[in-house]
Amino acid sequence: MGRTSALERRENVIRAAIAEFARTGYHGTATASIAKRVGVTQPYLFRLFPDKKAIFVAALVRSVEDTRQAFETAADGEHAFQAMADTHAHLMSTRPEVLLMQMQGYAAAAQGDDLIGKVVRAGWTSIWETVHQQLGADADKTASFFACGMLGNTLTAIGLPMNAGR
Repeated sequence: MGRTSALERRENVIRAAIAEFARTGYHGTATASIAKRVGVTQPYLFRLFPDKKAIFVAALVRSVEDTRQAFETAADGEHAFQAMADTHAHLMSTRPEVLLMQMQGYAAAAQGDDLIGKVVRAGWTSIWETVHQQLGADADKTASFFACGMLGNTLTAIGLPMNAGR
């Protein structure tokens, strides 16, 4: 087995960062925990990324793109709403850290971080536009999809099952 390239290590750091930041947020996550999860030293981590914020931003961008891509792939013509809702439920059950990472991004943006706020807004817009187009540019369907999705994200974040409100 060969050595891991810097690009592969960078990818490993991003995946580890998503898991760590999703759990404890930007301010609550130590870069040491990310480095430990990947199996690298902190100095090596900072050869791959200039600082903690760059790691957070890379993790946030990846989680948004993974979500956007999942919705784009799932869309199925007249059944797009259900297909994307099923995809969202699948993400919540198999990769909750991807959605929780985005919620941590919202929290960091709400605390006034301009760069993270810009990344969050761009990410939200890209997901919105993908879903909106897949739903035939129907604003009411798009709003309904996101309302249900954010409820699911919130229930996941606080540890309740999706049917907790029923």
